[in-house]
Amino acid sequence: MKNSGRVALVTGSTSGIGKAIALQLSDDGFNVVFHSRKSVSEGERLACSVPRATYIQADLSDQAQARKLISDVLSRCCRLDVLINNAGINAMIPHGSLKEASPGVWRELYEVNVIAPWTLISEAEQALRESSCPDYTSSIINISSHAGVRPKGASIPYAASKASLNHMTRLLALTLSPEIRVNAIAPGLVDTPMTESWVDAHKLWSERSPMKRGAQPTEIAHTASMLVSSSYLTGEIILSDGGLNLT
Repeated sequence: MKNSGRVALVTGSTSGIGKAIALQLSDDGFNVVFHSRKSVSEGERLACSVPRATYIQADLSDQAQARKLISDVLSRCCRLDVLINNAGINAMIPHGSLKEASPGVWRELYEVNVIAPWTLISEAEQALRESSCPDYTSSIINISSHAGVRPKGASIPYAASKASLNHMTRLLALTLSPEIRVNAIAPGLVDTPMTESWVDAHKLWSERSPMKRGAQPTEIAHTASMLVSSSYLTGEIILSDGGLNLT
């Protein structure tokens, strides 16, 4: 089977986009490592329901736990081929409410959305290099947001954290090539339990985006699968917003 024996870690993968990516990579033949901060029972259920899968819990706001997540993956699976940095947090703050976007909010968002991916990548670098080969280059995918590309988003600190993740992606694509390819996916609205109550966003996408809807998690997962299977693409920030950016 294609990708037999190869290992993919997907952070924040017990629901939404992360879950869809993990299930897609499992279908692609990978041994998948599910991860979450809280939903342990769901992570364990998923790991039991998917062939060749395992689950590891870690709070990525704690850098010690982030480092241990990689060491636990390597101790259980003995290798790592793909790292999907999907876990992230948000903060809903009107852009004009500058004082509400306090230094504490900035620090919390950057800790999880920027510093944690950096820690995971730096800890996984050697294993990713060792597993890479001409036919199957190792791959890192950072799940960003359209808010990191355009002046949009639930808050300015959140959008800035995703813009930082995008630039990190490009810098690391230069630094880690050719053994490790680094790309990002920047979704717009995605239909997940978290976004069900985002009435204004759903209205915006239905009225202004060429596709007239938000994305399904599986559609983001298909893009991730394509990036993983590529042996050439690196340094790309793939905007996946149904064409809203065109309007």
